[in-house]
Amino acid sequence: MIKIYSQHQQSQQWLERFREQLPVFACVLGFTETGLIPGISAAGTTPTDRQYTAIADAEFLYQGAQPCPQHPLPPLHAGASPVLITRAIVTAQNIPVHLFNAGLLHTPPVPTVDLQGAPARCLSQGQALDPSIVHHLLAQGLFWGEKLAAQTPQGYVILGECVVGGTTTALAVLTGLGWDARGKVNSSHPLCNHSQKWQLVQQGLATQALWDGSLKAQPWQQVLAAVGDPMQIVVAGMAIAASRTGGVLLAGGTQMLAVYALIQAITRTQGLSWQPAEIMIGTTRWVTEDSTGDTVGLAKILKAPLIATQLSFAQSQYATLRSYEQGFVKEGMGAGGCAIAAHLYQNWEQQQMLAAIEAIAREQERFASPTVANQTKPTQG
Repeated sequence: MIKIYSQHQQSQQWLERFREQLPVFACVLGFTETGLIPGISAAGTTPTDRQYTAIADAEFLYQGAQPCPQHPLPPLHAGASPVLITRAIVTAQNIPVHLFNAGLLHTPPVPTVDLQGAPARCLSQGQALDPSIVHHLLAQGLFWGEKLAAQTPQGYVILGECVVGGTTTALAVLTGLGWDARGKVNSSHPLCNHSQKWQLVQQGLATQALWDGSLKAQPWQQVLAAVGDPMQIVVAGMAIAASRTGGVLLAGGTQMLAVYALIQAITRTQGLSWQPAEIMIGTTRWVTEDSTGDTVGLAKILKAPLIATQLSFAQSQYATLRSYEQGFVKEGMGAGGCAIAAHLYQNWEQQQMLAAIEAIAREQERFASPTVANQTKPTQG
């Protein structure tokens, strides 16, 4: 159920060390106006939908399917939100969940830790985040990373994310840090929109004189302030601090590889201690097998340890889940990392995982039906 794609010895040792250990799951929510650009993301059919994707996912993760959610999961062109995967696993295996607001447009309707961050402006402007916010969020990440690690002294911390447009900010940060990531990132589209992403990245970096057509490693603070998003710096700080005392699973694909590159840059220049052997990137096979990106190649360039769940929806009874096999959605809300944890902690195999996820999909479908919706509407009095 778990395949190693890079840094094999380190990855194998990490997996063996944390087998049967209970993790804690932290999901960091953020927003970038980059996600509102038409066609940039499939995580919501319209820009208005995408304003609410992260808080709708957070509500579903916390409460599950509800007859009248405050923020319903946004409609997608195809597929189902990966939060169904995450919700199924953390509830069935009693994995503790913590939600963090790193910078959202709207207040989530469920309990979150408000880190007093800010939504990012569109990266094409080259002024995505104020430098003071970057500094503040790093401090918050370091603080909470230590606290999360203390909750699982024998286990590990899973760090997930939800940022619509985040693969584009990931490409921008990787490029600004001097890594050749062009054409390698993924997206929620079945065919990655590389040219659209690259045009935005060049524009944003050039605005701050961080790009002149050649790859040069720029100061991480300037890169993040110019073209980053609030989740990236928080998760980097959390991972650095948590790695000092235990394991860390960066749950995501391209976005977490950008975080890993950011961790390398921060620790190198700020003199912060960390334990590289404790950090793993974990995603889904829909990401690693995406022929329109090259996540595995990118991981190898960064020398980042990459593993992925081999969960399949090919035999699912739900068309929305089978859409994952056609390249839709792929990852998000820590889904891949939680699927990896499900196998490590309770040795779940394909059949158990699929059954638990389909049970959540069935519950969601039941509440979404017109009959149930009409039954649960408040009466007028």
